[in-house]
Amino acid sequence: MTNALNAMGIKDIVTAENGADALALLEKENSGFGLVVSDWNMPVLNGLEFLKKVRSQEKFKTLPFVMCTLESERGHVIHAVKEGVSQYIIKPFTNETFKEKIESVFAAKK
Repeated sequence: MTNALNAMGIKDIVTAENGADALALLEKENSGFGLVVSDWNMPVLNGLEFLKKVRSQEKFKTLPFVMCTLESERGHVIHAVKEGVSQYIIKPFTNETFKEKIESVFAAKK
């Protein structure tokens, strides 16, 4: 995902080892992030739990949040959408698909 973001010209990327670390980074930086790209399957705090915690904070209600996952079951997709995910990408995906999903998130914010 980092390589795909770099190819899109997004160079200022912060990564985390797990969902709990990602949440701590996000809260520490406060509003410094313009996009969250998360995997569903992460240790400590999975992607859905991370999404719920992000969306529970008023300051992050509109922060673009893209979930990338192997979880293609319809119920997982619906659950993520109900929790406020901006886009849902099922692995494996191409860089072109990734780019389209990221661009659609920012187009929706306009």
